[in-house]
Amino acid sequence: MKTIIWDVDDTLNDLMRAWSRGRIRYRLITENPPHRLLGMSKDQYLTSYDRFRLSGAYRRLAPLPEALRWFRKHGHRYRHVALSAVPRKAAHVSSEWVFRNFGEWIDTFAFVPSYRKGERGSTARRSKHEFVRQFGLRGIYVDDNADAIAQLRTLGLKCVLVPRPWNGGAGSLQEAFEKIG
Repeated sequence: MKTIIWDVDDTLNDLMRAWSRGRIRYRLITENPPHRLLGMSKDQYLTSYDRFRLSGAYRRLAPLPEALRWFRKHGHRYRHVALSAVPRKAAHVSSEWVFRNFGEWIDTFAFVPSYRKGERGSTARRSKHEFVRQFGLRGIYVDDNADAIAQLRTLGLKCVLVPRPWNGGAGSLQEAFEKIG
């Protein structure tokens, strides 16, 4: 059975769109992280993003309808791993969200701790590429991060870029999910 490795934020949900409401028009977020577009430091942006995650707003995020449709139709044909780059202090929130919304299909949640100033933690794996390589995962990788996609292609994975304003991805969300299989 083939394995699909899923990014979580902005791939299975619309985190950036929800966080950005009232700050900037979503379609104008042409880079991620968008701190320069917002006139703030990267630390200020990350603090705001993490506050949103931990406030309960993340828990209320709806799964992308396109993702749910795909899982309902095809999810049973694959093994699924959720792999998120999230700060250690918020990994439990992401994990709970994944299992509550996609637990019928996804049975593994892993994360690579994203750097936060002053936060201690393992630096054994600093990227999704290192994680996938270390554990020898094979199959299909789905993410909104074009750099992560490029890195994981070097490991021989089939990769699907979820189109977002910041990544130059072509087509619709539905078309991206259809490329998976």
